[in-house]
Amino acid sequence: MAAQWVYSFGAGKSDGRADMKNLLGGKGANLAEMATLGLPVPAGFTVTTEVCTAFYQNKNTYPADLKDQVAEGLAKVEKAIGAKFGDATNPLLVSVRSGARASMPGMMDTVLNLGLNDETVRGLAAQSGDERFAWDSYRRFIQMYGDVVLEVPHHEFEDILERSKLDNDVHQDNDLSAVHLRDIVAAYKAVVKKKMGKPFPMDPQEQLWGAIGAVFKSWMTPRAITYRRIHDIPEEWGTAVNVQAMVFGNMGDDCATGVAFTRDPSTGENYFYGEYLVNAQGEDVVAGIRTPQSLTVNGRNKEGSDLPSMEEVMPDVFKQLCDVRLKLEKHYRDMQDIEFTVQSGKLYMLQTRAGKRTSAAALKIAVDMVAEKLIGEDEALLRLDPQALDQLLHPTLDPGAHKHIVAKGLPASPGAASGIVIFTADEAEERAKDGTKVILSRKETSPEDIHGMHAAAGILTTRGGMTSHAAVVARGMGRACVAGAGSIHIDSEQKVMRIGDHVIREGDLITIDGSTGEVMLGKVATVKPQLSDDFATIMGWADAHARMKVRANAETPLDAKVARGFGAQGIGLCRTEHMFFEPTRIQHVREMIFARTVEARKEALDKLLPAQRSDFAELFTIMKGLPVTIRLLDPPLHEFLPQSDEDIQAFADLAKIDSEQVRRRLGELHEQNPMLGHRGCRLGITFPEIYAMQARAIFDAALETGATPEIMIPLIATDVEFTILKNLIDETAKGKNVIYSVGTMIELPRAALMADKIAESGAAFFSFGTNDLTQTTLGLSRDDSGMFMPDYIRQGIFARDPFATLDTEGVGQLMQIAGQKGRAVRKDMKLGICGEHGGDPASIAFCESMGLDYVSCSPYRVPIARLAAAQAAIREKSAVKKKVAA
Repeated sequence: MAAQWVYSFGAGKSDGRADMKNLLGGKGANLAEMATLGLPVPAGFTVTTEVCTAFYQNKNTYPADLKDQVAEGLAKVEKAIGAKFGDATNPLLVSVRSGARASMPGMMDTVLNLGLNDETVRGLAAQSGDERFAWDSYRRFIQMYGDVVLEVPHHEFEDILERSKLDNDVHQDNDLSAVHLRDIVAAYKAVVKKKMGKPFPMDPQEQLWGAIGAVFKSWMTPRAITYRRIHDIPEEWGTAVNVQAMVFGNMGDDCATGVAFTRDPSTGENYFYGEYLVNAQGEDVVAGIRTPQSLTVNGRNKEGSDLPSMEEVMPDVFKQLCDVRLKLEKHYRDMQDIEFTVQSGKLYMLQTRAGKRTSAAALKIAVDMVAEKLIGEDEALLRLDPQALDQLLHPTLDPGAHKHIVAKGLPASPGAASGIVIFTADEAEERAKDGTKVILSRKETSPEDIHGMHAAAGILTTRGGMTSHAAVVARGMGRACVAGAGSIHIDSEQKVMRIGDHVIREGDLITIDGSTGEVMLGKVATVKPQLSDDFATIMGWADAHARMKVRANAETPLDAKVARGFGAQGIGLCRTEHMFFEPTRIQHVREMIFARTVEARKEALDKLLPAQRSDFAELFTIMKGLPVTIRLLDPPLHEFLPQSDEDIQAFADLAKIDSEQVRRRLGELHEQNPMLGHRGCRLGITFPEIYAMQARAIFDAALETGATPEIMIPLIATDVEFTILKNLIDETAKGKNVIYSVGTMIELPRAALMADKIAESGAAFFSFGTNDLTQTTLGLSRDDSGMFMPDYIRQGIFARDPFATLDTEGVGQLMQIAGQKGRAVRKDMKLGICGEHGGDPASIAFCESMGLDYVSCSPYRVPIARLAAAQAAIREKSAVKKKVAA
């Protein structure tokens, strides 16, 4: 049976469905679904994502039978619309748009009004009775097709348009007359011929295939590749192409176009949120060329706009749109982002998709929809992006801080950001590499700016509305954004912006508040975020659905308190070496290292004992009976030693030893490869008094607070190492009425392979130290691999950085071996993970699949891990149910 490459939709019936997103892309699948629901969707057809895959696999060539299937699909559209593609008197015009399975707003290409040429434009004028509309549509088509397909620089067309407005003393595009537009079309065609060396294509078939090819090629543009990398969208998914009969929002004052969200994407508030423009086409709304107007009176009042809302200007159509809003939300059971056009008073739906939203909005919408009985708790949790919770932990401006407000725009994406003003995306990316906070400031952003937007702390535009490119992308990325600050005049060439009497140059510091739209001079103080009731509700649901516990990596009282505040269920890794770097303690540590006898070493360690005891007691008190895993000293000793001449002399003076003796000892301790050198349990083997002191401090603190500590021995490679050090710890505990357990970090491949022997030696728990386990398994240095890792990811050697997301095939297999061997010896063997992967949702899902008891991560990632653990448990249960049912 021949492959089906083309799926038709419209006129109340469709070949596709919403659940065919992988094949038809999100846009195509949802257009098919809306048509089946009986909504007013202009007829069209979708060329599948499989064609895109075949296109790239076969050196940019199409399947042999695609042309016939496209012709058949086009014939169905002609029949539904009652017009003929390319006909001079009754022309069918189409739009050609991309549509990947994952939403990529603004990243790929669109062409509108395709099918116009010097003949069909006259047919459109006669048919519509509006010559100006016909020539405006033709002007738009040449501009879009020239830019997208022929790759004539966009500014070439914009310059002609701006000159025409200046010459004819008009301010808006829609003030240009038919005569003006005819002249612009002639100038557009002339610039195409000059740049291309051949005329603008007049054959509608040539236009159609040119546009289809351009959409497929846009899948591999730098901006699309960057967006996919940021959002973890696989290259092999490809994009679909949607060819759809045109409807026109630019035929007069009873026409309009708009973008809407069924709920507020910034706050999640349940009100109809969106913008529209009378007598315009879709790109006018998102490009910010004209100031959009609010859909609702409520929205207009919120924005303080004096422009009339659609609710006031087109009440009948607005009521139809409200009905569509409710129908779509009830059907999809999620907040929708919709695009629509009104032609001669009739509403048409051009798109629906799950709307991008801020983290705060996502939480509110999820909680509200459960309360409205649209979805259950499981589905609410699965809809949330754990990584996006990071947005909620961003600071906001201190209400009491002095603010020198110089401008106000639209509050396009919440959060506050301070940084230096930068005017180009490339420069923003470059300056941000060294940690500099930048505010990317543009007249308007375009898809080509995606890399700079990702690098920036905040985004400021002088054009565009709440649904502009800048606003939508910023909300998706969690960046603060102020859009449409019209009182600001940006001169990108001179690298300056003017706000009244204020002149702000590149490199000057400003602050923006994406929650209020305010732009301020200088840096404004911030305060910690206040987490909402919705956050608490979601976290409560997450804990109820999760199987694994979530602990935190913490060694300071502040870290421990933050972790508890975020709901950590214990400490999974207390790195004791971090406690030694306090100025008064480091001197004692260095004296211990320089000691030449056991007695001298013990003397130095005795000075550290009270501080260690106090540290552990404070942590046990904060955690109030929750488990605390303390890792004994791990790093190589040279990390504690003075390095500069000044520090060496200062230490020598305090220790009353000769500075040359210090230098000699530094030379003795120098290692070629310290990460695989004299560190971890090897320190405990050669200097057992260090671990004995730490064990004593732990037991004393446990007796004082009633805690049940878990003592973890690092970098074990053999069961003999573990036996020696466990015996040392047990010996130290003698005579102390304290309950404790001893385990080890599995961070070497040999330890994973010999886990049964280590378990037989008395290990009560294994904690996978995946930072070092990844290094030692892959033979990669996490400190140095960054210089070549992007090349490895780009060439498909690794799907993701293995230090950020667990290598489940290699490192994961070792973890599974260790877990199975350990539990074969000891059924109650506790298993956890304490590397950076413990806060990564994809890695957490793997931990759930292998039955770990807990994950441990940095305090600020605890909420992310709690949600990810719940999602992993829900998916695992669902998979088991499906397996049983099968």
